[in-house]
Amino acid sequence: MNGTHLVYRLLMAVDIQAYSRRDLREQLLAQSQLHEALNRAAAAIGLDRARWSSQVGGDGELATLPEEVDPADVAGDFVIALAGALHTANGERGGEPRLRVRAALHHGTMTAGPFGPAGDAPIVVQRLVDAQAVRRTLGPKDERDLAYVVSDSLFDDVIRTGLCSLPPEAFQPVRVHAKGKDFHGYVHVGTGPAGGFPAPALRQEA
Repeated sequence: MNGTHLVYRLLMAVDIQAYSRRDLREQLLAQSQLHEALNRAAAAIGLDRARWSSQVGGDGELATLPEEVDPADVAGDFVIALAGALHTANGERGGEPRLRVRAALHHGTMTAGPFGPAGDAPIVVQRLVDAQAVRRTLGPKDERDLAYVVSDSLFDDVIRTGLCSLPPEAFQPVRVHAKGKDFHGYVHVGTGPAGGFPAPALRQEA
């Protein structure tokens, strides 16, 4: 198509678990706290979320990250910082329902459209974040606040390199069947209040 510009980008989808079960006040609180947690996680590793192209929904967002962002930083340090921010937020919620979030990462080709990014990449990342196998990692008896899954291609290209702060052995393969098609990824596994994520490493400003 004339004027269509194909780009290769890192995409992230985040979604609030059990959002529809909350009343209006709880939904607004969950939205606000997720927004703050994402901002804190980005700031912790020197990313500017204002430069992300985001398609926002009531219970989450689909974000396209700038071309120059290091995928290893996002796949590791950002996710670790997000887990820490969610754990802190839940410690401050008192009697409110816990804020539990699913996050997915994938990199691939896409193009901008009038209703958001178009192409296989945004479809893959949204199928992964919606997968029942990922939802189940936030079971009622599980203490984790963040369920995290990456596509198989991102796992091979980024996490296996050893340059990511989350090791490959912290993930297990998962197959998602949706809309008549199979999608393959790797879900982070761990136990404990922070879901097996290490403590965030604070970066010093230059």
